[in-house]
Amino acid sequence: MYYFVGIKGSGMASLAEILHDLGHEVAGSDIDKYIFIEEELKRRGIPIYSWNKDNIKDGMHVITGNDFDRSNPEVAAAQDNPNVICQNYCEFLGDFFNNFISIGIGGTHGKTTTTGMCYHLFKDYDKTNVLIGDGTGYAVKDAKYFVSEVDEFRNHFKHYYNDYALINNVEYDHVDYFKTFEDYKKVFEEYGNRAKKMAVIWGDDPYLPHMKWTKPVCKFGLNDNNDIQAKNVINNDKGLSFDVYAHGELFGHFALPFYGMHTLYDTLAVITLGYLEGMDAEYMQKQLSTFEGVKRRYTVKEKGDCIFVDDYAHHPTAVQYVLEETRTRYPGKQIIAVFQPDRFSRALRFAKRFAAAMDLADHPFFLDFPDNAHPEPGIDIDVTEITQYIPRAKIVKTDKEHAKMLADYDNAVYVFMSSKDIYKLEELVIEAKG
Repeated sequence: MYYFVGIKGSGMASLAEILHDLGHEVAGSDIDKYIFIEEELKRRGIPIYSWNKDNIKDGMHVITGNDFDRSNPEVAAAQDNPNVICQNYCEFLGDFFNNFISIGIGGTHGKTTTTGMCYHLFKDYDKTNVLIGDGTGYAVKDAKYFVSEVDEFRNHFKHYYNDYALINNVEYDHVDYFKTFEDYKKVFEEYGNRAKKMAVIWGDDPYLPHMKWTKPVCKFGLNDNNDIQAKNVINNDKGLSFDVYAHGELFGHFALPFYGMHTLYDTLAVITLGYLEGMDAEYMQKQLSTFEGVKRRYTVKEKGDCIFVDDYAHHPTAVQYVLEETRTRYPGKQIIAVFQPDRFSRALRFAKRFAAAMDLADHPFFLDFPDNAHPEPGIDIDVTEITQYIPRAKIVKTDKEHAKMLADYDNAVYVFMSSKDIYKLEELVIEAKG
């Protein structure tokens, strides 16, 4: 049996689902609090237990979440039992990649959407397994490809040797772990240079093209120095339209129901991977046109004349991208943006940039840090660290009173952004709309 300590983690849940789909017995444990990610686990009938050292049995292969150590009773029990195989998530996944032509999707922004889109492109081309960082995992036996989101957090990259290492972009993040931007960039460079076949990078990035690449590199983007180039781009409320050139020759025309230049780059990354694996433009246009997105990445609901968007954006650039996309998609509506920061160090480092990004909204609102935000030594702040730079913003709470106040807008797009459970406030606002 594979047993997951921290099974409600987004990557852990996805991996558990994959192993279940491949016919293995799977179970796991986590906190008792409901997390939306557990729905897919329950649908598959994967048991979820409360933490108890007695859950660990002889013969188990225990996979531990990256945030767990011996302070967790099950981790200690697994590590102390000579009849148990114990690995952390990254170690297991790194080994698992070797069974397939593996495509790792990394980058500061856009990796979850790109992973979902890549899987959608590949799944009907040949047998493909996928691990997405929104808690989604699917697998079929004898798959040729494995598409996986990979994360630079705490240099988890060091375990991964993918056939294709795709890097969407690089922008300083996880400042609690990476003390300098140079440290942060270095892990991406090292990851790309571990690729078995090729690193695939955004060639318009300010940093990626100038890194020291020791492996073959394929660049995609808008500039002329890219191997795969988009030209004649149209980005409006009808979607994206563009031509793709491969090494200077017209490869094909694409017209897709996607929005925003950041989505264009994600799409071009996926088209590049398809090109490298021999797909033709006609197949890719047909397949990509039916991609409907991934969980908590610009998830749209409608009620009356209002649109409700839930998004995982937690970096100022991501907040900016989401609000720019909203302007493009819904040009006639006012934007009510609600953002909740997740990490104290990120909010402190990028406070002015968060404020500038939220200033793109007609009506900016903020939630304070969640109660379960990780304490960080030496940092004692609340959300006013950001709102001091945007005086017109208001601070709200996840309760019916504030939901009713937020609901007092018509012909609007409500955009809720956070890596935490901000969707609970969204639900209250929808309910308050009546």
